[in-house]
Amino acid sequence: MGTYHLKTPISDDDIIKLRVGDTIYVSGVLVSARDAAHVRMIELLHKGEKLPVDLSGGVIYHAGPVALKQGDTWRIVSMGPTTSARMDDFEPEVIEKAGVKLVIGKGGMGSKTTEAMKKYKAAYAIFTGGAGVLAAQAIKRVIGVNWLDLGIAEAMWVLEVENFGPLTVIIDSYGNNYYEGLRKSVREKVPDLSKEVTNVIKSVIKI
Repeated sequence: MGTYHLKTPISDDDIIKLRVGDTIYVSGVLVSARDAAHVRMIELLHKGEKLPVDLSGGVIYHAGPVALKQGDTWRIVSMGPTTSARMDDFEPEVIEKAGVKLVIGKGGMGSKTTEAMKKYKAAYAIFTGGAGVLAAQAIKRVIGVNWLDLGIAEAMWVLEVENFGPLTVIIDSYGNNYYEGLRKSVREKVPDLSKEVTNVIKSVIKI
């Protein structure tokens, strides 16, 4: 397992180096997008319209900030990740049509997103939940904010970050998904565990 420092825009070559379990840090531009922002992105993509920010080679962060506005300037106080599974229905199309290379969140994503990441060379990494203040420390400035009509948490924030992390790769571009693999391993072991429990019960009854 290695440690990688990535800078946006992220290339295919950057992505194919990554494997499940690797640690990464990101510098450059990071764009936040939660449920509502994903819905709006899909609507625009279906219409053939441009997104407010170019996501080709980009990074999406499943998060909504605690943000303060001081004059004309926004300051991010905290920005911890939200559950990525809620974006599972949208992410494959965003990866395909917008060219996103790295998705950051928490809790993992499913098989459709995994397949899209394999096909289009992208990866998914998790940031530690409950560490929103730590995440905010890596944010150098707010470049811009789109769709504030959705609310501060759901808006699309465009941020300049430096060494944003540590992030752990959970899905790589080879179709490996740590959580899916873990679930599969558990399912495979259930019959053996059931047999062991049954044998223990039988031995106790005999006693």
